[in-house]
Amino acid sequence: MQFKSADACRFDILSLGEVMLRLDPADGRVRTARSFDVWEGGGEYNVARGLRRCFGLRAGLVSAFAKNEVGRLLENLILTGGVDMEFVKWMEFDGVGRSCRNGLNFTERGYGVRAALGTSDRGATAASQLKPGDIDWEHIFGELGVRWFHTGGIYAALSETTPEVIAEALQCAKKHGTVTSYDLNFRSSLWSAFGGKENCQRVNRSLAPFVDVMIGNEEDFTACLGLKVEGLDEQMKELPIEGYTKMIEQATSDFPNFQAIATTLRTVKTASINDWGALCWSDGELCQAVHRKNLEIFDRVGGGDSFASGLIYGFLKTGDPQQAVEYGAAHGALAMTTQGDTTMASVEEVEALMAGDSARVKR
Repeated sequence: MQFKSADACRFDILSLGEVMLRLDPADGRVRTARSFDVWEGGGEYNVARGLRRCFGLRAGLVSAFAKNEVGRLLENLILTGGVDMEFVKWMEFDGVGRSCRNGLNFTERGYGVRAALGTSDRGATAASQLKPGDIDWEHIFGELGVRWFHTGGIYAALSETTPEVIAEALQCAKKHGTVTSYDLNFRSSLWSAFGGKENCQRVNRSLAPFVDVMIGNEEDFTACLGLKVEGLDEQMKELPIEGYTKMIEQATSDFPNFQAIATTLRTVKTASINDWGALCWSDGELCQAVHRKNLEIFDRVGGGDSFASGLIYGFLKTGDPQQAVEYGAAHGALAMTTQGDTTMASVEEVEALMAGDSARVKR
């Protein structure tokens, strides 16, 4: 992949997507909670924040919020993470949220045999109402300059207009030499009322021709693009490398524009214990990250987004797919040891884990 010069660009990474207010009952359950911890989170945004806070890159967000106190809380949280909000649109609030509101996401971390659980409340949100022409992409990509643009399938599932906004952005990014990535991030709860898997595949396959780096797990690639991973069982007892190789052959046959394909590999033993790894194909080479057995999970939400941010950092820093997938897998593993959607890791911790460092106490 060829990257634009950092000196010629205002941003290293720009993400397009919705950011919700995450309400977390800590160790308890939503149904019995009396208090919540508050975070911000969104699949596409989490990637930009990880690249800013962990890896120190210049990150920006394209989104929209309702202009009320919840929106201002989200603004405060995002600015604390260091992500630029210049391209966030503020929409007038009608007082009750009939026409425009900010999304909420109630999230349980899960523990042992009790799975993590997310309940979103995001109808009629400001970000879902963005439409083509609302964002001056020519100014962003043509005048200011962006090295890498990231978006994904969660935002594509929010309304009839969000896929059109994504297409407009991707095409403009490509026109100006910006590398593009897309995390499929299949969410059945979003697509069930939006045409199901049939429409999911129609939308994602229409956007895929404008994507350089396609990211997802095995379910994402099958549900969103209609690809198959042969030899895959529900428990993922062994890594079906041959199956993934054939899936990649299908993907590059259908979409020869893909310069890289990256997928996380996760065996869910309990909500608290997972095996965790990743693969990355680029330029005919299939690279596998260190596969971490029995990884202890504190909060799995956002692990895939942190994988994506590490992967992007690895490509921008080294251009080497093996290094990129190692950065991604290590960062995703560390992100799942802390609460909230977004990373609390440092680049030094990521690189130490990549080098085989232990969890022995450091003083």
